[in-house]
Amino acid sequence: MHLDSFFSTIDPNAECVPYGYPPITNALASFPPIWQPATIVQGDTAAMAKWSAIQPNVPNIPPKGTLQGNFSGVNYLPGDPDCWWTYSKCTTPKASGLPADIAAMPEPRTLGYGFDDGPNCSHNAFYDFLTSQNQKATMFYIGSNVMDWPLEAQRAVADGELIDLNTWSHRYMTAFQSQDAFAELYYSACLVLQAIKLATGVTPTCWRPPYGDIDDRIRAIANGIGLRTVIWKYDSEDWQVGFTPNVTAATVDNNYQNMINDANNGLFANVGTIILTHELNNFTMSEAMKFYPLLKAAFLHLVPVGVGMNVSQPYLETNYTLPSFSQC
Repeated sequence: MHLDSFFSTIDPNAECVPYGYPPITNALASFPPIWQPATIVQGDTAAMAKWSAIQPNVPNIPPKGTLQGNFSGVNYLPGDPDCWWTYSKCTTPKASGLPADIAAMPEPRTLGYGFDDGPNCSHNAFYDFLTSQNQKATMFYIGSNVMDWPLEAQRAVADGELIDLNTWSHRYMTAFQSQDAFAELYYSACLVLQAIKLATGVTPTCWRPPYGDIDDRIRAIANGIGLRTVIWKYDSEDWQVGFTPNVTAATVDNNYQNMINDANNGLFANVGTIILTHELNNFTMSEAMKFYPLLKAAFLHLVPVGVGMNVSQPYLETNYTLPSFSQC
C-alpha cells in the first residue's frame, strides 16, 4: 500500500475500508481481544513480570462501579481519600510518591490542544486541515483503534502530532481490578509488543483516562508503567452529541464559546488551560475545524500538551524530539 495515496484519500467510505497490516495482524495473538476489556494474555511472562514489579506500589483501593460508568452502588467517603477525579475533579494525588495530573498549561494564554478516541479511519480531511494551519496537537489514541487503523496512527507521527494513550478498550478505569487496569495500559503503550509502539514506532509517556475516571490506585499503575496522567479543565462534550439526551450541537458550541470568553476576559493571563475534544466522528472533527480560528484568536499559543509542558522528548525513543515551547 502506497502511504501517500492512502493519506490523500478524503472519501470516508474509501478511508474506512478494513485492511490488514502485517506487523499488527501477525502479532494479534500477543494482545488481548480488540475492543474487549484487557487482561494479561495467557503465557505473557514479560507482562506478568512487569505487573509483579509494580503491584507492591499500588494502593489498596477497591475498584469502583462498573466498566460502563455506573457508580450508583459505590459508598465513597466525602473526604475524597482516593483523589477520585470523577467524584471531586481531584488532580493532586493523596497517595505519596505520585506526580500530579497535568490539568493546565503552565504558560499564560496557552491552550493544550488535543483530541481523544482516535485514530478515526476518516480523519484525513481533519489532519489535512491541521497540516494546512501548521498546527500540531496531542492525539490520545485508543489501543484497539490503533490495532484496527494502524496506518492512520502512522500518519499522525509523520505529521508531527504528539501521540499519547487513551487505554486499550476505553472503559472506566477505576472499575477494573488492578491487574486488568495494568493490562489496559501495558498493551496499549509499553515495551515492544504493544499496539501504538508496533504501529507507529514510538512509545508514549503520557495518557488520558477515559471520562477522566482515575484515582490514586490507577495513577500508581500508570506511574509504574512510566505514564503521566493528562486531564482537562474544559469539556466540549462533543462526543455526547447523538449519545446523550439534551446534549446537542448547540451545547458543544456553547462549551467552546465559554472557554473562548474566559480567554478573552483574561482568565488565562497567568496560566493556560486544556480542553477535552475528540477525533471520534465527522461532527467532532468538524467542530474542531469550525472553532479553530476562534481559538487562535483567543489564545497566544495552541500547542500539544507535551510542548506546553516543555517536554522536548515525548517518547521513550530518544531519536524523536518536539520543539520547545519557545520555538513554537
